[in-house]
Amino acid sequence: MGGCKITVLLLVMMLWLPHGLSMGNTCSASVLEARRFFELQNEQLRRRFHEEFLSGYNYNTNVTEANRQAMIEVYVRNAELNKRLAQEIKASDYIQSEDADIRRQADHLSKLGASALNADDYLTLQNAISSMQTNYATTTVCSYTNRSDCSLTLEPHIQERLSHSRDPAELAWYWREWHDKSGTPMRENFAEYVRLTRKASQLNGHRSYADYWVQFYEDPDFERQLDATFKQLLPFYRQLHGYVRYRLRQHYGPDVMPAEGNIPISLLGNMWGQSWNELLDLFTPYPEKPFVDVKAEMEKQGYTVQKLFELGDQFFQSLGMRALPSSFWNLSVLTRPDDRQVVCHASAWDFYQDSDVRIKMCTEVDTHYFYVVHHELGHIQYYLQYEQQPAVYRGAPNPGFHEAVGDVIALSVMSAKHLKAIGLIENGRLDEKSRINQLFKQALSKIVFLPFGYAVDKYRYAVFRNELDESQWNCGFWQMRSEFGGVEPPVFRTEKDFDPPAKYHIDADVEYLRYFAAHIFQFQFHKALCRKAGQYEPNSSRLTLDNCDIFGSKAAGRSLSQFLSKGNSRHWKEVLEEFTGETEMDPAALLEYFEPLYQWLKQENSRLGVPLGWGPTDKIPSDCCGTFST
Repeated sequence: MGGCKITVLLLVMMLWLPHGLSMGNTCSASVLEARRFFELQNEQLRRRFHEEFLSGYNYNTNVTEANRQAMIEVYVRNAELNKRLAQEIKASDYIQSEDADIRRQADHLSKLGASALNADDYLTLQNAISSMQTNYATTTVCSYTNRSDCSLTLEPHIQERLSHSRDPAELAWYWREWHDKSGTPMRENFAEYVRLTRKASQLNGHRSYADYWVQFYEDPDFERQLDATFKQLLPFYRQLHGYVRYRLRQHYGPDVMPAEGNIPISLLGNMWGQSWNELLDLFTPYPEKPFVDVKAEMEKQGYTVQKLFELGDQFFQSLGMRALPSSFWNLSVLTRPDDRQVVCHASAWDFYQDSDVRIKMCTEVDTHYFYVVHHELGHIQYYLQYEQQPAVYRGAPNPGFHEAVGDVIALSVMSAKHLKAIGLIENGRLDEKSRINQLFKQALSKIVFLPFGYAVDKYRYAVFRNELDESQWNCGFWQMRSEFGGVEPPVFRTEKDFDPPAKYHIDADVEYLRYFAAHIFQFQFHKALCRKAGQYEPNSSRLTLDNCDIFGSKAAGRSLSQFLSKGNSRHWKEVLEEFTGETEMDPAALLEYFEPLYQWLKQENSRLGVPLGWGPTDKIPSDCCGTFST
């Protein structure tokens, strides 16, 4: 009788347990077999990743047709192996395993992406993407002052003119030259890319490529959160936009910059209008409080590119984190080579073998690259911290985390406290006017970026979901840029033009909302690390977020290492809560960081009678399409 009662009781308990759980021991034979299977598959996956990134690096650091074809051959071969693995996992019951880790690995490895395509379609897709990348990397434009010299590259030639010229005609010339040559010729490749990613997404069970991208945030509500976050930040951006437009009008006059409406992107010092700090001299809040010229001080002290990377390495070592391996110094490409073409867009690489991590960028000694170096080394440290994870987990649990980690280090590095510590400025504490100037300078990159980062993928989502007709692909892009950010092209654009591929990430098939998310997460990370370092206290006039430097804090380093080392092994909300105490993307820390500037802008704009907001752009056909408001 007793045995019968126990058997019945166990049966009732098993029926009561939630779906996906069982009374079984996690060391059961099926779990042990699954662990052996995934251990073997992760090792094979690691080798494939190593091969892929090596071929990709060879192409990016030596842009030739032979290297492009070699890279595609590797991608095609590995895509077939990835497809077989996903099919094997789906045919098994791993996704229903009693072990949570087995379920997570099975779920991740069954996401095929473009590998779901047949071999011919996959090859066509990779050719379309790599052709756009090659065009971007090799585009040159003609000089405004010498039209027979058509050898100017984006970096450093065009960017130098965008940064320093104050001639509206010259600025519009370079903007148009770049977009006409890097963007418009790629329309057919982009259309092929859209067609095949849509097909791949449907093969993966998604309505569109947008939905395929969104799934990596592991939150069905994440798009709504992005929209809500953007709306929270828009009042601050409108104040900044209005003030900058007012100052541009003062400098250029009403014929170039009307009192209201959109700002021509060519006037903003950056090809895409995603950062405006190259024009700081035109609208510094307190010009009588000059910025310390960090670049001049670096030149005075004989800084080299090597020195910039050594400083970044020292920063992480001061936190008790890993030093850069010797292979980094031997194998990275840190400056533009003279003997070959490279993709100069800065990027960090993990080769999934023997701590082999590298950076590829065309570094120069200036303030911009000083921060970019630290950002890219943030990616490198992330790679090193989670390299003990199986290949499937060697990544960030939220696409925005990787970019945020690079940026959170830069927040400390750009503080007056840190610049004084490394001998680049004399005063590590700013007076109130200098503080407003510094926050304004940062806002011209951090706040200005948000509408751009938001619009790039809102546009692609609309294209991927077929919500924007192909006959309106170009005007729809500019309508979004105008609607969300109040900027416009300097010249009229039609569907004979095609401007989205003039941005590298669109050519390279890089999901972009991660950068928007990173601009929010980085301030949450910064606040948590500053607390750990004893560098921040709420409502303190001395220990503020904008002058926190975690350099040398082993407590902050331990917290950051623990966060990074988990890789993608757990849901991002779990690791975020352990790191910051929060479970959602929240702009509160960002708004706290910039609060003194926001209050100053509101008061100054009111005093000057600055109009806020903007209407629709008149640089596209008036019958383009409806509004895209979130």
